[in-house]
Amino acid sequence: MGKKIEFIRQKSESYILDPRKNFEKTGCPIEIRIDPLTGKTGRLCHFGGITPQKLNFDLYTNPETRGFCPFCPETRDKFTPKFPPEILPEGRMTKGEAYLFSNLYPYDLFSSVVVMTDAHLVKVNEFTEKQILDTLSLGIEFLKIIQKKHPEIPYYLMGWNYMPPSGSSIVHPHQQFLASKTPGNQYMDELRASEAYYKENNSNFWVDLIEEEKKLGERYIAELGSGFWLSSFVSSGTLGEIIAILPEVYTLEDLNEKHLEDLTKGIMKVLAFYGDHQMYSFNGSLFLGPKGQNYFSAHFRMVARTYLNSLNYPADFFFVQVLFKDPVCAIYPEELAQKLKPYF
Repeated sequence: MGKKIEFIRQKSESYILDPRKNFEKTGCPIEIRIDPLTGKTGRLCHFGGITPQKLNFDLYTNPETRGFCPFCPETRDKFTPKFPPEILPEGRMTKGEAYLFSNLYPYDLFSSVVVMTDAHLVKVNEFTEKQILDTLSLGIEFLKIIQKKHPEIPYYLMGWNYMPPSGSSIVHPHQQFLASKTPGNQYMDELRASEAYYKENNSNFWVDLIEEEKKLGERYIAELGSGFWLSSFVSSGTLGEIIAILPEVYTLEDLNEKHLEDLTKGIMKVLAFYGDHQMYSFNGSLFLGPKGQNYFSAHFRMVARTYLNSLNYPADFFFVQVLFKDPVCAIYPEELAQKLKPYF
């Protein structure tokens, strides 16, 4: 038997003579955490120095400042691209308000965009359950079409940038669904580590993670239908990371409408929390494993994003994350989980 899940922390303090306290010697806590799956490190620091910044929503609705939007109902038929007929005979797909088309600037072999709403601006806690479910359902339907036509493509993902701090260049809500032979470093690191864990322990890391987090109770949030919601031990973002694990879903074929309904219910609860805590932007992702394995359970992540201040709008990703490849989080995941629990 190999090593089971470990939650490793390295706590320390850096001392400064603090001008805010008349240059009194003050300890600043720093914590390095090691991801229990990949072994990569992440930092907890900068406490109190990063808080969610308010967005000026008037900029996105005022006709003089909102700019042209190719995703609005009156423009999208003319300005969004179509898939070639051998991929999608109709070129685009729709379900409710959800509207799927090819990315004008594809990230991968098959790269789709799904506009989520007719409305140009939807605040974080104003989405309806139907809007989110229809978007997920349509995106997954597209991926299943691609899988049927191109079974040689093994990897399927969803990405979601919401509002400008997340990197979204268009405010109009949308998600992206990709079919890929090269799904990115995070996906492959997790996939390889999940396989290695399975070989060493004869068990699924993601199932074991749920059980360990349940026992500890520090970061475990809730079970919701087929999904289990946690606050990540090592967070990808400065304001914490939330993960939903679907332990019985390994591949795209396993994913059904009930799973999407359960996932949507959880997303709605997180969005309500974000709205109440002035978190106006986030990134999201859904990883679905390749065929022929039972060690890489599907999982969905949400990471709140913000500008560091509203004076010159610096990003909350800086040299530590970009060049050192070490994520930085300014809130304890355990505190985030406790704040989220009442919403579930």
